Amino acid sequence: MAVLVRPAAHRDAARIAELLDRLGHPATAEEVRARLTYWLGDPHSALLVAEVDGGVAGFAALHASPLIERTARRGRLVAIAVDGDARGRGVGRALMEAVETAARRLDCHDLEAAGARTRTGARRFYTALGFEEQCDRTSHLLKPL
Repeated sequence: MAVLVRPAAHRDAARIAELLDRLGHPATAEEVRARLTYWLGDPHSALLVAEVDGGVAGFAALHASPLIERTARRGRLVAIAVDGDARGRGVGRALMEAVETAARRLDCHDLEAAGARTRTGARRFYTALGFEEQCDRTSHLLKPL
């Protein structure tokens, strides 16, 4: 199966909305179109889609933030989703290779991925790609604003 990874475009909004819904983050195509406006215009972000047989089978979002403790940025995998029918067929791996390439281009020193501990398949996927668990060294805290 051939996988083509390319930058996302506004025409992908409806499909990205469907994939977000499957991740548990419901959104309308209109909402995603509005989000694409700031994602696609951000020079420190990359929003990529993976096409299989001409249709979008997955997407990944990366943002690079500057670090103060070193002259570099940290890439954060904000989201990745692959359609259920395309899982296990190289789509996620192709997206992650493209994310890593984009992160290097954005001068990222490293790449972080966060996710719910209940998503054991995702954790296995990240580990297979070389990600290491940091929970014994760091804490992930969130405060709503």
